[in-house]
Amino acid sequence: MASSSTVVSKKRKFVADGLFFAELNDFLRRELSEEGYAGVEVRVTPSRTEVVIRATRTKNVLGEKGRRIRELTAVVQKRFNFQEGSIELFAERILNRGLCAAAQAESLRYKLLGGLAVRRACYGVLRFVMESKAKGLEIIISGKLRGQRAKSMKFKDGYMVKSGNPVDHYVDVAVRSVLLKQGVLGIKVAIMLPYDPSGKMGCATPQADIVTVIEPKDETQHPTTKNAQYSRDGDNQQQHA
Repeated sequence: MASSSTVVSKKRKFVADGLFFAELNDFLRRELSEEGYAGVEVRVTPSRTEVVIRATRTKNVLGEKGRRIRELTAVVQKRFNFQEGSIELFAERILNRGLCAAAQAESLRYKLLGGLAVRRACYGVLRFVMESKAKGLEIIISGKLRGQRAKSMKFKDGYMVKSGNPVDHYVDVAVRSVLLKQGVLGIKVAIMLPYDPSGKMGCATPQADIVTVIEPKDETQHPTTKNAQYSRDGDNQQQHA
């Protein structure tokens, strides 16, 4: 992924690409957590490498007159040894943040940091996600919620698949941790996306076990033509002969 032109094996290249993506994602998640960071996509072209940052508040990611995005570009370029102008960062706004698990996990994290009760914060996220036309939602919070004894709380609503191929396409999962006075709490948000043929507000792949029964069409009686009547009469005459 870096700008060095030395020939490397496919195995080393895949490992280097994975390390680049993991470190870049971790850096942007820490840097842009307040801007509703929801993931990154790396596109490699022959001329340059494009990094698309998905967030809920893209104006804050770009900064005043694009200052912040240029600062992030310079930091990534220096850290991963890219040549001048060979990497470019873009910001993409999420169409529906209620269907993005990363955005909701960050929202829940900041609610807990603000001192809101765990149960109230989770039910607020639960209601917002279900109002955004999600099929289902599951929130798991574990740690020292009350008292010195660590425990786990689970909040569920709607329909959620747990196994099989639809999990890869329909379930969006995000995991975050929040440091409070009593210790570290773990947050896991899983959202079951709806079916959307366009792929913009849900998953474009239909579920294999969902069968849609189409109503049969009304049968219409077609009027017989004169030629058909004559041929029918001719057949009758031949049979009598």
